[in-house]
Amino acid sequence: MRLRSIELTGFKSFAKKTPLEFGSSITAIVGPNGSGKSNVAESFRFVLGEQSIKSMRGKRGEDLIWNGSSSSPRGGRAGVKLVFDNGDRALNLDFDQVSIERVVHRSGSNDYLLNGSLVRLRDVQALLSQANIGSSGHHIISQGEADRILSSSARERREMVEDALGLTGFLYKREEAERKLEKTGENMREVGALRRELAPHLKFLSSQVKKIEDAQKLRNEIGEKYTEYLGREHLHLQLTRAELSEQQGPQQERRELDKRITHLRADLGRKHDAGTDELIELEKRGRDAARRRESVLRELGGVEGELRAHAKIAGEEGGTVPVREARDFGERILQLAEGAHWSDLVALARTFLQKITARSAHSDKGVLEEQKRSLEAELKVVESAEEAIVNAVAALRQKIESEKDASRDAERELFAAMSRRSELEAALAALRSREELLGREELQFKEELREVSALLGRVPEYGQDVVFEDEPRSAQEDRRRALLRLKIRLEEAGLGNSSEILKEHSETAERDAFLERELHDLEQSAGSLRKLIEDLTETLETRFEEGIGLINKEFDGYFTLMFGGGSASLALIKEQKIRRPSEALAEGEGEDEEFEVEEGIEITVTLPHKRIKGLHMLSGGERALTSIALIFAMSQVNPPPFLILDETDAALDEANSRRYGDMIENLSKKSQLILITHNRETMSRAGVLYGITMGSDGASKLLSVKFEEALAVAK
Repeated sequence: MRLRSIELTGFKSFAKKTPLEFGSSITAIVGPNGSGKSNVAESFRFVLGEQSIKSMRGKRGEDLIWNGSSSSPRGGRAGVKLVFDNGDRALNLDFDQVSIERVVHRSGSNDYLLNGSLVRLRDVQALLSQANIGSSGHHIISQGEADRILSSSARERREMVEDALGLTGFLYKREEAERKLEKTGENMREVGALRRELAPHLKFLSSQVKKIEDAQKLRNEIGEKYTEYLGREHLHLQLTRAELSEQQGPQQERRELDKRITHLRADLGRKHDAGTDELIELEKRGRDAARRRESVLRELGGVEGELRAHAKIAGEEGGTVPVREARDFGERILQLAEGAHWSDLVALARTFLQKITARSAHSDKGVLEEQKRSLEAELKVVESAEEAIVNAVAALRQKIESEKDASRDAERELFAAMSRRSELEAALAALRSREELLGREELQFKEELREVSALLGRVPEYGQDVVFEDEPRSAQEDRRRALLRLKIRLEEAGLGNSSEILKEHSETAERDAFLERELHDLEQSAGSLRKLIEDLTETLETRFEEGIGLINKEFDGYFTLMFGGGSASLALIKEQKIRRPSEALAEGEGEDEEFEVEEGIEITVTLPHKRIKGLHMLSGGERALTSIALIFAMSQVNPPPFLILDETDAALDEANSRRYGDMIENLSKKSQLILITHNRETMSRAGVLYGITMGSDGASKLLSVKFEEALAVAK
């Protein structure tokens, strides 16, 4: 990877866009003091993510922006862009050219762009660390900062060495892992707190679920017992219903007996009522005939008396009725009498009398005789009728008497039928009682089916061709009472909203299980991060120790070259420092303090022909040479893509300048060098020279000059 160019726009004294191309392994930037050439070195710091404005000779972010002049207005922003040739993919991006740009606004906000896309500073730093371009700035040594590596603390010195050794990427990874581990620890504590907060409610819900499970077991037990109970009850009802259906014979017999009894009673009633009524009617008619006979006799006696009296007066004989009519009249009366048609008989007699009367109307003797004949005829009729009635009564009485024996047999049959009916009624009453009991049992069975359906949410399959052993009915009653006790226990559980409890418990348990899994994952992640940190730490320590050995070799060589002898080395030291007072000390309960071990680097030098072994005893020039030797040594061990040296050769004499020139030529074989210098010897080693001048408007301008011109410009 090579640095192709840098472009400054509105950065400090560079008011206009100023590009610098780096086509040579050594590029020198020259110019008089105050021309702004050191701003180029600071622009490198800026674009690579330096956060200390002070290190760039400013107080605020807006101090880095062109502040304007009488001829040029001040800028609203400052930007610096670096362009790298990434053909070797040293930067882990699939681009042949990579640009990194930083822009600062007067508001103080900063933008970082990677190939024109906004990114975070961390993204830029992580990318550059892949190419051994770290954030410590070991590859950018500005004027007056060459001594920084010597004056820094052991801890800071270690960081610069780590950066120079290319361990920044590992450090980033370890820091990222530590941040992740810290964040994981926070998440673990948060998840643990959530689980602790959830635990009492989950415990309560679990106890409720236990009750629900117990209740469900009770439901299952009830279901099992109901299966047997309902099966037995169903079979009992079926058998009882079938048995009652088979016992319908008495009902039919009862209906037949009812008909027979009704018939016998009607028959006996008809016999009794018909004979009695007929006898009463005949006796009534007999009495009426007797009274009529007596009446006719009286009338006949009166007529005969009158006739006797009239005969005496008239001396005449009466007329007669023709024999044929009299015979017909007598035969008719006989027929009517035999048929007991008394009203017709009376009407016939009256008609006959009317005829006689009509015929004899022409005779005060003829009339009487006619009347007599009529009465006599009527008397005969009446007597015949009376005789017939007497005979009929006698016959009827004989008939009634003969029927009494038959009635007794019918009565005995009636009494037997009624007795049998009483027996059947008793049997039917028992049968109806069983029917009513069966009806109540069937209703109760249906009610129990509804109840068990509501209780269990289903009806057990109870009628699956189950054959039960015969047992007394009391056993089934015992089962019913046992089921009642179980249902009472279930009701006492009082878990009507069990579905909501189960749902809440399930959700809470799932939440707890999720948190448990998350905690487990976090613990595994924390373990992985700890292992990663351990591995990175081990790698860092191993590579650091190896790097220190290599740097010591180069450092001693460069130091010997610079000073013509002597020795120099780096040593790893550990210092125990107070980190913070303990809580006990803060509360005044103790005097213990907490310590942490801090590792750093100590520099030891020995000058030739001098008894100087400490950095504090070196002169300014000696310190400059020592720092240059160390910087070059670090750059030789793990060369950065580029190295910027801002007037680090200012304090060198001619002899040391030549040595310095030799070293940078050797170093340029591995890294691009951008040298900001006034030194003739140093300029002579550069392949490209850029001159920086500043006009009356205070803006820096870039000149590309030849070596001879550069000498004049530098002065």
